[in-house]
Amino acid sequence: MSAGAGVGLRSERGPVLLALMVSMALVALDSTVLATAVPSIVGSLGGFSLFPWLFSVYLLAQAVTVPVYAKLSDTIGRKPVMLAGISIFLVGSVLAGLAWSMPVLIGCRLVQGLGAGAIQPATSTIAGDIYTVEERGKAQGYLSGVWAVAAVLGPAIGGLFSQFATWRWIFFINVPVCLVAMALLLRSYHEHVERRRVHIDSPGAVLLAGGLSLLILAVLDGGQAWAWVSPPSVGGFALGAACIAAFVLVERHTADPVLPLWVLSRRLLLTTTLVSLGVGAVLIGLSSYVPTFLEGSIGTVPLLAGLAVAAQSIGWPIASSFSGRVYMRFGFRNTAVLGMSVIVLGALVLFLASVRPNVWAVAACCLVIGAGLGLSSTPAIVAAQSSVGWGERGVVTGSNMLARAIGSSVGVAIFGAVANSIVASSGLGPADPATIIASARGVFLAVLACGILGLAAAAAMPRTVAGVP
Repeated sequence: MSAGAGVGLRSERGPVLLALMVSMALVALDSTVLATAVPSIVGSLGGFSLFPWLFSVYLLAQAVTVPVYAKLSDTIGRKPVMLAGISIFLVGSVLAGLAWSMPVLIGCRLVQGLGAGAIQPATSTIAGDIYTVEERGKAQGYLSGVWAVAAVLGPAIGGLFSQFATWRWIFFINVPVCLVAMALLLRSYHEHVERRRVHIDSPGAVLLAGGLSLLILAVLDGGQAWAWVSPPSVGGFALGAACIAAFVLVERHTADPVLPLWVLSRRLLLTTTLVSLGVGAVLIGLSSYVPTFLEGSIGTVPLLAGLAVAAQSIGWPIASSFSGRVYMRFGFRNTAVLGMSVIVLGALVLFLASVRPNVWAVAACCLVIGAGLGLSSTPAIVAAQSSVGWGERGVVTGSNMLARAIGSSVGVAIFGAVANSIVASSGLGPADPATIIASARGVFLAVLACGILGLAAAAAMPRTVAGVP
């Protein structure tokens, strides 16, 4: 930690970690709980054509605000940013529970996403502050475990509320969770931040958020809401690229940039960011297409198909928990290479085995890939955090999280384009089992390609990290 910045006593780390896990649960559950409630929401509010935006706008708002919150956490401290994020999420949840139309609910999901954009990177940053390099793997494993539980419980909770109460409780249940998380943070987490003048890089923040929004929207809806080569798609890419170019020019000449360009000029930070990009793509490829593949090809019931893909969320925290021992003995680079190699192996077996769909074979592959995700993502983020001091750790963590979100966003578009092109060329109906198998195998091959690219990024990481024994 840098001078003038610090956190409380070691004895408080347990309660702080509990507070981080409760906070992370907010983001994790709201990423999975809506899936089974969509029919009830549409039946109540209408707007069937708009419901995909319930997911897209949440992801978008979360992704584009991460760099801004990350910079603020390095400037004014993690605690106020975390509390602000939870408060915004709380307001969005209450409003969502009271929504009277689909457009209003989408707007409330936007507010929730603005809060989630602060919560997710701040939790990992705080964990990096209060734990040693060796201990961070286990801490990240606990945080990853929250996602594993959410992957299993989220859809079940959404279905229970929708069937036996009302879908509105999906959002109202966040209220006590938010209050508990805030109370734990206020009581247990103490940091001492050097008071200095806060300068908000407003032009940079606006250009970055606007440019990312346009690019992600163009990617998310390209080939779906509109054709890839069409005025909305081409215009979105062109305007988004122009905003990003203007952002780079602004950041070069501002004294306190919202996203310093050195984040992408240092070899370690660039390669770990690319690893996170690949992790995001692999993650979304499995979670988006495995259930459809199993349900459409061999008639697997939705619950069992969901549990098959949830196996990756079980392998992730288990591998992440003991990754600290591995990277302390063999190094960050070698551990990340091992993790990406496991992903490549699992994706290859999944592609080969998908010729004859089998639930247990797919679940085993997802478990293996999940272990690879834990072994690659944890050393990547811990190495990045360990290479900088307290005053830069928030920005570095935020950049890593942003890369994962962009990887998922771009992955959705690429995998969707692959699946749609195979369906279009098959000559069969989109619901035909043969078509579903062929399109899923195309996606799994693309996931394998993403794993190989991630492996190349991991192999390019420096062998040693400055300041780490």
